[in-house]
Amino acid sequence: MIRFKTLRWRIASFYALLLIVVIALAAFVLTFEVRRILLDGAQAKVDTIGVDIARVAKRDSALSVFGDSFSVLNELTTPGNLEHWASPSTYIEIDTPQGYPIGKSTNMGSATLGPSPTTRRSSVVYSVANTPLGEVFVRDELIRYPGVALIVKVGESLNLYYEILGRIRELLALVVFLSAVLVALGSYALSSSALEPIDRLIAAMGEIRADQLDRRIGWTERLDELGQLARTFDAMLDRLEEGFARERQFISDASHELKTPLTIINANAQMLERWADKDEHIRGDSLRAIREESAALSRMINGMLVLAKAESGDGIPRKPVALDAVVAEAVKLGKPRADEKGLTLDMASTSPPGEPIVFGDANLLRQLVSNLVDNAIKFTDEGRVDVRLAVQNGHAIVEVADTGVGIESDALERVFDRFYRTDKSRNRAIPGTGLGLAIVRSIARVHDGVVEAAPNPDGGTVFRVTLPAVPSPPSNDPASVGG
Repeated sequence: MIRFKTLRWRIASFYALLLIVVIALAAFVLTFEVRRILLDGAQAKVDTIGVDIARVAKRDSALSVFGDSFSVLNELTTPGNLEHWASPSTYIEIDTPQGYPIGKSTNMGSATLGPSPTTRRSSVVYSVANTPLGEVFVRDELIRYPGVALIVKVGESLNLYYEILGRIRELLALVVFLSAVLVALGSYALSSSALEPIDRLIAAMGEIRADQLDRRIGWTERLDELGQLARTFDAMLDRLEEGFARERQFISDASHELKTPLTIINANAQMLERWADKDEHIRGDSLRAIREESAALSRMINGMLVLAKAESGDGIPRKPVALDAVVAEAVKLGKPRADEKGLTLDMASTSPPGEPIVFGDANLLRQLVSNLVDNAIKFTDEGRVDVRLAVQNGHAIVEVADTGVGIESDALERVFDRFYRTDKSRNRAIPGTGLGLAIVRSIARVHDGVVEAAPNPDGGTVFRVTLPAVPSPPSNDPASVGG
């Protein structure tokens, strides 16, 4: 019974049962039609004979058959005269209107074709009578002409018809049995063929582990639903492989980045344990190092949490946000650091106040712009940092351009990877976790936007963020309404 719980057996059983039922119904209908055809044939035969006898009885052809000197009634009831119409399977009987036999064909012996109906709706009545001769299809006709009334019964034995019908039934039963066997085998073969790709999918999925994500089904030429399922499965494996690789790289990078500050904190803690009471300078330096590295660890962990939130996109409140206010606040927060380094930090917008409007989370968008401004200030020793805001083709554009050290051309794409730091930024004198630009890219993606880095014609780098803009509501300013 366990086999029938599988999809293959259920499909095979269902289609086999369905086709067997259809074949059985077809055989039943065919048997019924054959029986009707046989009975129609028997009726046609007795009708031909009955009409002929009725024509003789009414003298339509009496002269050509018996001559003028004979009484029709006497001729019909005289033994042996009915043999003209009788045959081994055809019986003729003449009765009085009261139902008494007065003549019959010799092949009937002592048997009769049964009583006539007591009431008639028509002169001709058909019935199937059980007689000593077997089942007989009987045509019963009441004939009246001046001075004479009689009942002419013509019977056709159904034994031969039933024998033919029985053979047909046996043949149909054999056909149904053989068809059932073939249908069962065909249904199983068909279901096996249809489900074989699913078996391969199951086998492939069972073999996939974290270290074997490079396996693929590879049904690129199959265009049916199973081919589409296989391609979807391969695409899912692509995403899983990419995700696992990204997570492995993240763990590796995080371990590497966490190792240094933890080592410094541990070393300074040991220094405090040994020399804190003996050397005031050692105590102060160790405490300062522990405080700075702890703050760096805190920033890194906070950055990882922000990155995880931005990449998931789950639970982020979305509402219309005036991007000019967000950018202005980020610039304001970066002003003290720029002034400290002697840099000029300016913001320029070509949009009206309160525009452009984007749909998203104001805190994440502020984090995006702040990270770009902080990154520009960090890698710019002299010159300026320009923040520009504009709307182009229904998109909000935020650009942060600096005149700093710039980024190598082969690193322009990788700067948005987690913990990636260019050769120019690996100096520990330049603080950073390697997560700032990764956070920028994730925040842009969760807002259906993109971020790009390119060389600045004036030296340095330009970071460009493109976000979908929300159409501005109609102005309610009375001056804009014609009067």
